[in-house]
Amino acid sequence: MSDVLGIVWLAILLLVNAFFVGAEFAVISARRSQIEPRAEAGSRSARTALWAMEHATQMLATSQLGITVCSLLILNVSEPAIHHLLEVPLGLTPLPEGVITTVAFIITLTVVSFLHVVFGEMVPKNLSFSVPDRAVLLLAPPLVFVSTVFRPIIWLLNETANGVLRLFRIEPKNEAASAFTVDEVATIVATSTREGLLSDTTGALSNAFEFTEKTVRDIAVQMPQLVTLPEDASPADVERAVAQHGFSRYVLVDEAGEPTGYVHLKDVIDVDDDESEEPVPPKRIRQLVSVYRDAELEDALTIMRRSGLHVARAFDEEGATRGVVFLEDIIEELVGEVQDATRRR
Repeated sequence: MSDVLGIVWLAILLLVNAFFVGAEFAVISARRSQIEPRAEAGSRSARTALWAMEHATQMLATSQLGITVCSLLILNVSEPAIHHLLEVPLGLTPLPEGVITTVAFIITLTVVSFLHVVFGEMVPKNLSFSVPDRAVLLLAPPLVFVSTVFRPIIWLLNETANGVLRLFRIEPKNEAASAFTVDEVATIVATSTREGLLSDTTGALSNAFEFTEKTVRDIAVQMPQLVTLPEDASPADVERAVAQHGFSRYVLVDEAGEPTGYVHLKDVIDVDDDESEEPVPPKRIRQLVSVYRDAELEDALTIMRRSGLHVARAFDEEGATRGVVFLEDIIEELVGEVQDATRRR
């Protein structure tokens, strides 16, 4: 092989190596959320990219095989050509032939390693990390084609690697993880907001993540601070309480101060005048649901939505009442302040 042809093959092999490196990182770093809409719109390259992402281990095996073969061929093809070209100028020096051969080999190894690492590895890797979605659309189709052509070899390599993992009781996965924990999503939102890619002017997103960390204890209204009515309160008492305090719901308590239910203004506003001073009829009094005060707000919200009740009794480890939770307060933890239509401003 001539020296010029050897240099040409070096450039070709570096390009092929760069393709496999770029494809490898594109498959594992691209986001399904960006590729799926394109696939649903009929893009063939997007559908192929999704398939590659769903068979990540097979694509990685293909890439590693291609990178390994290219790496072996690069030195084998380029070393003789570059070595021979270097021997000409080095031969003009007074250095012994053995020293010239050694120096030429060291220079050749350094040059080839530099080209291989920079242009065959780092440039395509950084490119795929910078624009993973575009990279996977461009590189996944030819990678899938290579994987199909060399399917038996790829299958053998992939199954061998998976078998080694199973020996260590690790279950292999074909697809890169695309689900995130609450903490991971919170970090993504914080980073996106900081970079100006996401706006959270209402605070709803931030509240959602803080919501997952709060318990009933954090928002429960303690009994001494609660505006209550006696359990024999009349509709007129409820109307007077609304006029004085502005709330639409009032917890009814017995003589011991224990909540027994609650009444909403709309439950008594249509009572006849001759019954307005009589105790609220039992059928108009709503029951209280009970929630543990250390329960997470998500659990309390689920219980209250399932029961259809807007007020809950918060109890402690011994079952004693420690406060009352309003559905409105739970919702406010998610979306911000919710104004009661009857509450004074």
